[in-house]
Amino acid sequence: MKKAKIYIPTKNSMQSGLGKSDKWLIEFETENTGINPLMGWETNTNTLSELNLEFSSKELAIEYAKKNKVDFEIIEPQKRKTIKKSYADNFLK
Repeated sequence: MKKAKIYIPTKNSMQSGLGKSDKWLIEFETENTGINPLMGWETNTNTLSELNLEFSSKELAIEYAKKNKVDFEIIEPQKRKTIKKSYADNFLK
């Protein structure tokens, strides 16, 4: 049976914006990876491992997984902790 994880991807560490952080992804897990004898790269015969599906909500992603008989694991996003900073705080301590 197919296995997948449903999650919101983290933001790129090179950028400060939160664009595209509201989409839920289904990423299928790879099984039985092997080494390509010619190039030495990791290879797999299952093309689902290359597929990432994007959904606008968690409920839609779960519904898709249930409809297509995919075992899934939901990874809930962690809340960001924002600390208010002020330039003047450097001199008040």
